[in-house]
Formats: sequence, structure tokens, C-alpha cells
Amino acid sequence: MTATAAPAEPVEPAKPAEAPATDLVCKGLVRWHLIMAMFFMVTAMTWGFLVSFQFLGVSPFEGIEWLSFGRLRLLHTNEIAYGFLVNGFVGCMYYAVPRMTGKPVASAKLGWLILGVWQLILVLMSVGQLLGYAQGVEWGETPTGFAPGTWNMNYVPVDFLIELGAVLVAVQFLTPIVKSIHRHQYVSLWYLSAGIIWLILTYVMGNTLPEWTLPGSSGAATAGLFIHDLVGLFVTPMGWGLMYFFVPIILRKPIWSHALSVIGFWALAFFYPLNGVHHFLLSSIPMSVQYGAIISTMAVEIVVTTVVVNFFGTMWGRGDALRTNLPIRWFYTGMVCYFITCLQCMFHTTLAMQEIIHFTDWVPGHAHLVMLGVFAFWILGMTTWLWPRMVGSEWHNRRLNHWHYWLTVIGLLIMFIDLTAAGLIHGFMLDALSPWMEIVRAMHGFWAIRTFAGGMILLGQILFAWNLWKTWTGPKKPYDYRVDLAVAADAGGE
Repeated sequence: MTATAAPAEPVEPAKPAEAPATDLVCKGLVRWHLIMAMFFMVTAMTWGFLVSFQFLGVSPFEGIEWLSFGRLRLLHTNEIAYGFLVNGFVGCMYYAVPRMTGKPVASAKLGWLILGVWQLILVLMSVGQLLGYAQGVEWGETPTGFAPGTWNMNYVPVDFLIELGAVLVAVQFLTPIVKSIHRHQYVSLWYLSAGIIWLILTYVMGNTLPEWTLPGSSGAATAGLFIHDLVGLFVTPMGWGLMYFFVPIILRKPIWSHALSVIGFWALAFFYPLNGVHHFLLSSIPMSVQYGAIISTMAVEIVVTTVVVNFFGTMWGRGDALRTNLPIRWFYTGMVCYFITCLQCMFHTTLAMQEIIHFTDWVPGHAHLVMLGVFAFWILGMTTWLWPRMVGSEWHNRRLNHWHYWLTVIGLLIMFIDLTAAGLIHGFMLDALSPWMEIVRAMHGFWAIRTFAGGMILLGQILFAWNLWKTWTGPKKPYDYRVDLAVAADAGGE
């Protein structure tokens, strides 16, 4: 694949050229999905920041049941998963898929329907969880609508609406992929196609079936598959697929090794579905299944290594882009975080380490590194590159984008180190049979640092969201549409 890109940042505003008469990309859908992604990023992080004060003995919503820790914590995780990640990936796909296939999405009207319905689903999900109608599936606490054998109108049928929405997304994007004008499909489309299909299968298998047909440890094991497969079979192929599109375009270089990208795809498909049970080690699930999860988790590190090597090979000779191009800096910071978090995962899924770190702050430290430090970083980098092209204007304030980067990265680094250390101390104190309140007192300083780091991250997202809005709605600065024409010409098949 031969690719061209916009000039590395910073750039001087160019004289505007005429926008293409017929554009494959529906820019309105890209804009609104990215705007809603940042809206839910800010709200989700606000909930997380506020509830963190309860660990410091301060309850922001004392006596208000529907704003209690247990309910706001669900909004923190679910709005990131379904609000930020899904909106972000879908928005970027509205740009990438038509460029790679030479065909528009199935229907612009369907796109606006999906956009509106998905935001309605998110509102219903949030209201249902605040009112106490969540189900007990990690990362899938979305209200189901009714329990097996009963009907209760107090429940909000979010689960089934999400499944319907996933089917509509599949129709929207698989249509141009099937109709592609290119004989050979670039590997990005492999990942994106698989991620769309796997999302439907994963959600039905892991979120709906356990509640209906699999009680006890069988249901827990299947729900464990959902927890990890939502990350491994939807978020991961979406992230990798879009990175295989954006990185070569921005660097103006083909991907280093097509063979490695294909190996990564098939290894992901083979190993990742087996990982989920590592969330339930040392449980009543048969040990043979637990050992299988441990081995496949270690194998995934090899998969991730192929991807990391491939992208750093692509960077060879263009190291200056890390200094001059902010989207590339987001992408490769995420790459480093990905390698670290998977290396960490390979060790902490062993039974020996689980005896120490299970149920400690090590786990949320690890989760924040992968969900924020990898996939959110990639979406933020894509948004940084896409936004001026979608609104036809240079950034309102480029300096704010750099503040956004450094506040987020430094805040996450502080939080990760802090929670990792807290988890080890907690685990070894538990192993030494220390009194529970002694452990809580030992954790207090770490929890204060976490709140400080969370405040840094939240401030970064607020600055970026404000910059997005002002760039769109404020005075326009000239942007050269010829950049998009070059991208359209060169971002097709291999």
C-alpha cells in the first residue's frame, strides 16, 4: 500500500481549495460520533473522579442512593465501553472504510438512525443503572429488559437494543466491504470485519445466554469470556484495524510487514477467545479450563509482540514524527503501553501471582493502562488527526492538544505506578494475615495519589473536548482540502 498524509505538525495554514464534489465520507456522521465519544469520555471520567473521593472518607453524594458508589462506578466503566469506545471506533470507521473500499457506507440515513438510537441506548443504560436495575455481569451491567420467565416494565431493555444496534452497524459497514472496488482487501478490513461480527457473537454469548441458560460456575465462566472477549474480539481488532489504516497514511509509508499483520490477525482469532477464564482463577471452574486460559494468555503476548514490532518497523527512518506529529505520538505511546500491559498480564495470570494480586488495586491499575493507555490513546490520536479535516478548519488552539497529551499521559503513568504498588502492598499484607483496617490505612495515601492523577486525566479530556467544539463552531482557519484528495487516491487496497 502506498500512502500519503497531511504534513507533520506544526503546519502553516494553506489556502483553501474546493472540497471534492462527491465525497465518499459522510463527515457529519464522523463529527457527531467523535463529539459524542468525547462527551461520554468526560462524563465517565467525572463519575470515576467523584467516586474516588469515597476512598478518602469523603462522599460527594451522601445519602443519595441513586448516586451511590456502586451505581456511579457502573457508569464510569460502561460509558467508557459503550459511549466512548464504540462512538470513537464507529466515527473513525466512517472515514476509513469508504477510503479503503472506494464505496460509501450502506446508507447515510441508516447512519443517522444508528447515531441517534445509540445515544438513546446510552441514556437508557445510564438511567437504568442509576435506578438500580443493572445485572451482575462485569462490563455488561446493562439492564436486560426482563429476567427469564418474568416481565418487569421497570427494567430497561438495553441488552437487546445493543444487540440490534450491533447488527445495524454490521449492515452499515460490511456493505461497502463486500462491494469494495479493490480485488485485494487491505488487512485493516480483515480486522474491522471480524470485530463487527465478533461483537454480535460475543454480546449474545457472554451477556445474554449466561443469565438465561447457564447458572452457577458455568455462567460465571461464560461471563468471564464476555469480559475479555469484549476487549479482545471487539476493541482489539477495531483498534488494530484502524491503526493499520492511519499509521501508514500519516507516516507516508507502507506498513513494514504485511505477513506480520496477517499472523497477528489469525493468532488473535485463535488465542484471545480462550483467555476469559483467567478472571476466575482459583475458583470452582475446572482447573483444566483455568490452565488453558493461562497458556492462551501467555500466547497472546506473542501476538501483541508481532503487532508492536510491525508498527515500530514502520516507524523506522521516521522517528522525527514522534516529535513533530501529535497523532503519531498518541499512537506510539499506546503501543508502548500495550506491550507493557500484555507483558504484565502474562505474569499476573499465573496462579502464584494471582495469590498475591487478586482483588487488589493492581487489577484496576492494569485495566486503566490497557483501556485508557492503549485504545483510548489510539482513538484520541485518530481524533486529533481527523478533526480539522472533518470540520474544514485548523485547530482553534494547537497548544491545548499538547496540554491534553501531557496531562493524560503523565496522569496515567502516575496512576498506573501508584495502583501497581498499592496492589502489591495490599496483596502481601493479606498474605501475612494483617488486620483489614490496617490494610485500609496503608492504602489511604495511594488512593489520594490516584485521585490526584485522575484529576489530571479529567482536566486533559475537558481541554480537548472544549478545543474540539471551538474548532468546529468558532472562527474558521483555512484548511486545504487537497490533503483529503491525496488520501482518497492512495488509501485503497494494497
